[in-house]
Amino acid sequence: MSATLILWPVIIQIALTLAMFILLGVRKAKAVKSGQIDRKKAALHNDAWPDEVLKVSNNIQNQFQTPILFYVLSIAFLSTNAVSVSVLTLAWVYALSRVVHAYVHVGSNYVPNRFKVFLVGVVTLMIMMIILAKQTF
Repeated sequence: MSATLILWPVIIQIALTLAMFILLGVRKAKAVKSGQIDRKKAALHNDAWPDEVLKVSNNIQNQFQTPILFYVLSIAFLSTNAVSVSVLTLAWVYALSRVVHAYVHVGSNYVPNRFKVFLVGVVTLMIMMIILAKQTF
């Protein structure tokens, strides 16, 4: 199996982040067009935006938290040539959990469901870290 296969879940995570930026632009444009925004206040205060915009904005912040650990782990597995079927499966579980998390976050934003999906991702990263540590030391 090619170790570079781990880059596909990484690409999915990057694409998700970029998709959230696009969705943010769409929702902001819609809010401005509908006249819901005090543009002067919105320039300095994120809370001037409606909830539909804030959900996406908050999700974008999330895309620079645990995904950073995912990127580092993926690069570490790739650079040590330690990508196995298990690691690749875990990488896909993580990337897909982030897609589901984003879907819940920018949609219903039902926190209990969002938290469960978040935990799946975090536990997946912990398992990946343990595997890497065992293989490296």
